[in-house]
Amino acid sequence: MIAITGSTGHLGRLVIAKLIDRGVPAADIVALARDTDKASDLADQGVVVREGNYDKPETLGPALDGVDTLLLISSSEVGQRARQHRAVIGAAKAAGVGLIAYTSVLHADTSELGLAEEHRQTEAALAESGVPTVLLRNGWYTENYTGSIAPALEHGVVLGSAGDAQIAAATREDFAEAAAAVLTSDEDQTGQTYELAGEPFTMSEYAAELSRQSGTSVTYQNLPEDDYQNALVGAGLPEPVAAMLAQSDVAARGGALDDDSGDLERLLGRPPTPLADAIRNALS
Repeated sequence: MIAITGSTGHLGRLVIAKLIDRGVPAADIVALARDTDKASDLADQGVVVREGNYDKPETLGPALDGVDTLLLISSSEVGQRARQHRAVIGAAKAAGVGLIAYTSVLHADTSELGLAEEHRQTEAALAESGVPTVLLRNGWYTENYTGSIAPALEHGVVLGSAGDAQIAAATREDFAEAAAAVLTSDEDQTGQTYELAGEPFTMSEYAAELSRQSGTSVTYQNLPEDDYQNALVGAGLPEPVAAMLAQSDVAARGGALDDDSGDLERLLGRPPTPLADAIRNALS
């Protein structure tokens, strides 16, 4: 049995769909969710739905009963992740899970991204647990940018602090497909670390491609970190999230969001989704 944490999130749902596409019977997939009602559509497909709440450790043991392989999708609660992940790792060890795949962040061990620290802590907890582990170090989602197309078109500008940084983003679907490939691989994945990234682009290139496809002139405006953070807060983002995003852009200038390992393409058996296709899909 293959269990997925965060199963009702964007990535979790895509991974489950990719597993089924690869021939994994729905009855062999366990969807862990805080609110099982939100996974009713998965249950309708035959997926086993169980309560698995990071903040209710008593739910995690029963949720992982009989599970052979676990995909631990990192929590979305920045600042709480390391604690929450340790609870899942402890429950997985007690349940006798044979392999944990963890969605970390690109170059977590050396990354200057502020959010990388909790991923490093989680990777350390996995190593200390003794449970066989494979690390899926995901780069930035292309959706981090295409999700804000509407305001970019409205105002004719994309804001950021990344300068001319190369950002090797890929779509959530690409990362989900790669995860499914690892989870269903006939090869032993223990100890593997995959640096997963797409074809790099700069924010100016992103704005130019958005302009080309939309027919609306959009430019990239590079801002100092504090100004970009304030702009994000003004757009309605919470202060900690705005600070994290602004700092991530600055770290990108040092290469934090770039990678040329080719790991993602090898797992997919095809090139990652090009930026032009991701923008086209978002516009449609």
